[in-house]
Amino acid sequence: MIQALNAPTKTVLVVDDEPTLVATLKYNLEREGYRVLTATDGESALALARSRRPDLLILDLMLPVMDGLEVCRALRREMSLPILMLTAKGDEVDKVVGLELGADDYVTKPFGMRELLARVRALLRRSEPTADAETIATGDLEIDLKRREARRAGKTLELKPKEMELLLFFVRNRGRAFTREQLLRDVWGYDFLGDSRTVDVHVRWLRQKIEDEPAKPVRLITVRGVGYRFEG
Repeated sequence: MIQALNAPTKTVLVVDDEPTLVATLKYNLEREGYRVLTATDGESALALARSRRPDLLILDLMLPVMDGLEVCRALRREMSLPILMLTAKGDEVDKVVGLELGADDYVTKPFGMRELLARVRALLRRSEPTADAETIATGDLEIDLKRREARRAGKTLELKPKEMELLLFFVRNRGRAFTREQLLRDVWGYDFLGDSRTVDVHVRWLRQKIEDEPAKPVRLITVRGVGYRFEG
């Protein structure tokens, strides 16, 4: 990847307790033009993330001292950087828990380097702030596109980057029903290789923040046999 002229170098924090994998990731990410920080345990990763504020975190779940889920939980309370989880093959429960704690995507070991780099590029691209100064409002919801901020009844909502993208997509397409596959394509992008449960997890998070009764949604509605529809 060739960095655009005058574009700031993005910093990626790689956290894994396998030295060979860390070295391989560091080498390939640096070849793509990223600045790379590394850590081999959860406690060091947390300290580095807090002090250096990376643009993206690649985080293994199985770590010494503090596991990846604890790191993810702690960071989600403090910042909104994209988090790409590394999971062992077959750890389905850990993947779901990780997504519920705030990870934006995951890859399963062993993975191809091209796949991982594509996911890194996609996550960084989608976390870029827009230059559009428009504000979109529906009911007591207001989305400031320039600030990448959503408010409900004047109170700022704590949304992760992907939650913001999903909410914005729904608001811009009020009244239309979308399948989970359509949402993966249009919000996560064609290069996303995860499954449709990712959509369900993010919809559940959004409902907790924009609905009076998340269990009985009136805004973000389930369309039986199809997917979801947003009613303004």
